[in-house]
Amino acid sequence: RGLAPHGLYAYCAMKQAIGDASLDEDEVSNITTGIYTASGGSTRMIYSNIQRMRELGPMRCSPTGIVSSISGTLSFNLVAIFKILGNSSGFSSACASSGHALGFAYDDIALGRQDRMFVAAGEDVNYESVVPFTGMRALSLERDPGRASCPFDKSRNGFVSAGGAAVLVLESEDEVARRGSTPYAELAGWGQASDGHNVAISHPEGRGLVRAMELAFSSADVKPNDIDYINAHATSTIIGDASEGKAIQEVFGEARGLPKISSTKAITGHGLSLASAMEGAIVSLAMKEGFTPGSAHIEELDPVFGDLNIIRDTEMVSPECALSNSSGFGGANVALVFKKP
Repeated sequence: RGLAPHGLYAYCAMKQAIGDASLDEDEVSNITTGIYTASGGSTRMIYSNIQRMRELGPMRCSPTGIVSSISGTLSFNLVAIFKILGNSSGFSSACASSGHALGFAYDDIALGRQDRMFVAAGEDVNYESVVPFTGMRALSLERDPGRASCPFDKSRNGFVSAGGAAVLVLESEDEVARRGSTPYAELAGWGQASDGHNVAISHPEGRGLVRAMELAFSSADVKPNDIDYINAHATSTIIGDASEGKAIQEVFGEARGLPKISSTKAITGHGLSLASAMEGAIVSLAMKEGFTPGSAHIEELDPVFGDLNIIRDTEMVSPECALSNSSGFGGANVALVFKKP
């Protein structure tokens, strides 16, 4: 009863992930299994709790009002419900939140601190959480749902919000071998860096994202020409998409036309703190099922992306080595490298 909507979404996704990974209770609840979560909290729950306090008085506040609404709510609740005994923390770095959660989960496993990590991300999309973006002129103004989210398109004018949850299970190679499990994909490395530019707007040359991608390649021991697919952060905003395009052009240089590029946000919308985990799941599923997702709703490609290999239609070929980018407010940038196992 004390869960916010995105907490309930994450609970359901966690149950599904545990079942999909064929984990028993002892494998979920032990000192070498942890969880990192990503969430922006629930502004609707905060608003509701404040209204209740004002109308009925402080002593009538919900006893679960705080832990169901602030940004750490997924961590609090999932740790308690699933009896997690290992590392736990909640990340709140806007649209890079679940990218940071995945990256630090990778580090914990690579450094031998944990054998298994859950990464759970959830977003509660509602009037109170979405409409304030109009003040930033960040939301799509398109009334046609088939054109509202169109990353890379010349006429793009803002993003479409998405809510829900995604949970990924990360395991060490030894744990995979012990259980005889079959991974969807290998998280091979990651990088993060900051723009140091603006509280809300990406650096025009994608300065932080350039560094994040370079660090991810070093972490994963790959070169730009090893990457055959990029799941771009591209949210369908004018400045953000262009910034990421310039960063990719800078990092890939002469190889910029080689990797196929798409933004799955054209179909899913922008999951905000959920985005990186959701797109990590999409990349992993693409590797398992053998497809490369296209970038929908492009009628006229913006000329600034002209030398990039942006694919409009889904292709039935599996990526072998993929890059997934995420960027958040304050110039937070995360790049994740996935390999087909």
